Amino acid sequence: MSGESTNHVSRETPASVSRETGVGSGGPTRGADPYGYSPMTTDDTPIGAAAQRASQVLHPSGVSLPKPKHRRVLTIANQKGGVGKTTTAVNLAAALAIQGLSVLVVDLDPQGNASTALGAEHTSGTPSSYELLLGEIAAVDAIQKNPKNPRLMCIPATIDLAGAEIELVSMVAREGRLKTALSDSALDELDLDFVLIDCPPSLGLLTVNAMVAASEVLIPIQCEYYALEGVGQLLRNIELVQAHLNPALHVSTVILTMYDGRTKLADQVADEVRSHFGGAVLKSVIPRSVKVSEAPGYGMTVLDYDPGSRGAMSYLDAGREMAARDASERAGTEVSGA
Repeated sequence: MSGESTNHVSRETPASVSRETGVGSGGPTRGADPYGYSPMTTDDTPIGAAAQRASQVLHPSGVSLPKPKHRRVLTIANQKGGVGKTTTAVNLAAALAIQGLSVLVVDLDPQGNASTALGAEHTSGTPSSYELLLGEIAAVDAIQKNPKNPRLMCIPATIDLAGAEIELVSMVAREGRLKTALSDSALDELDLDFVLIDCPPSLGLLTVNAMVAASEVLIPIQCEYYALEGVGQLLRNIELVQAHLNPALHVSTVILTMYDGRTKLADQVADEVRSHFGGAVLKSVIPRSVKVSEAPGYGMTVLDYDPGSRGAMSYLDAGREMAARDASERAGTEVSGA
C-alpha cells in the first residue's frame, strides 16, 4: 500500500498505532482525534481499548457527518460473488446512520441477506422490493426501520423477487421501474441523505434497474487473487447504461475489502486497484474479520454486533470518508476509471 493509505489500515497490525484509540507499540497517544473521537486516557489494555472504542461508536458524543447537498443514490454492484458487496452495503449504511445521517438500503438480491443483517422481516408476502418493482406499492409502504437505529431503514427482498427478472421482461419501461419507485416525490417525506441499493451478483434486469435509479456506483473489490475478474464487464455494462438509459451514472467509489495486512498479496492488489481507479478508491480499507462475517448470522451489522472491533471501526472510517466526498466532484470521472 502506498504511504497515503497506511494510516487507514494500521489497526490491522498490533504493532501500529490505532487512530481511534492511540494504542500501539509506542503506547497511548494524547490529544484530539481529527474525527471527533476522544483519546484514550484510562485503560491501555487491548480489552480496555476495545471497550472504549465500542463506547465511542455507541455514544459518538455529538459527532455528526455533513449532510449531502442532494440525496445520494448509490448502487453497490459487482457481478463477482463473495467480494463483500452485501456486507459493505449494510455496514456502510449503519456507519452513516450511527453518525447522524438518514439512510435507506434497498435490497434487490432475492437471497435477502441485506434484509437479514438489518433485522428486517422478509418472509414471502411481506411488502418488499418485488412489489415495488411491479408498481403494486409505494416505497414508504415497504420501508422498515432498523430496531436499533430509526435513521437506518430498509426495503427488504423476499423470495418472490427471484421471479422478477422474468416478469419484468414484458413490462413497459422495464429498466426504469425502480427509478420511478424511488423518485424524489416518493421519498421526500423521509428526508433521506443516502439510498444504497444492494444488487444481486449478476448483470440482469434487477441490476440494470438499480443502475438506472442511481447516479453513483460503488464497487467493492476484495484484496485477493482475481480481484479485478469481472470488473471489466461491469464497467462495460455501466457504460451501456450511461449511453442509453442514465447519462448521470458514474463510478464514484471503490472500496477494498477483505484486506489482510499480514500478506504482500493484499498490498499488491490494493496498489493495482488504486492505479486502475485512481481517486475513486477510498483510503479506508475493510480488513478480513471474523466479527464482520459473524454479525449477519445474528441479524445485525458489525457495528451492533461488536462495535469495538476492527471491522466496525473500518466501516466507520469508510463512511466518514464517503460522506465527506462531494458526489459532483466525481461526476466527470471516466467510467473506465483510471
